[in-house]
Amino acid sequence: MPKAIARSKTKKSVAKRFKITATGKVVRSKAGRRHLLECKSSKSKRKLGKQVVVDDSDVSRIKLNLPFGLR
Repeated sequence: MPKAIARSKTKKSVAKRFKITATGKVVRSKAGRRHLLECKSSKSKRKLGKQVVVDDSDVSRIKLNLPFGLR
């Protein structure tokens, strides 16, 4: 039997934390919205709910761990 070609698997921890958009950008959620929320202002909590684009220096590492995401 022929040997199967090795393929890279999706790193599930990365898949849960990051998302690749249709244009190829990588977005993530902001940290700090899990607990201790009563001392934070409504404005800061509202801003923590938004998603932000990942820095360019980290994008290549994240995309390596998401081989089936859009390139």
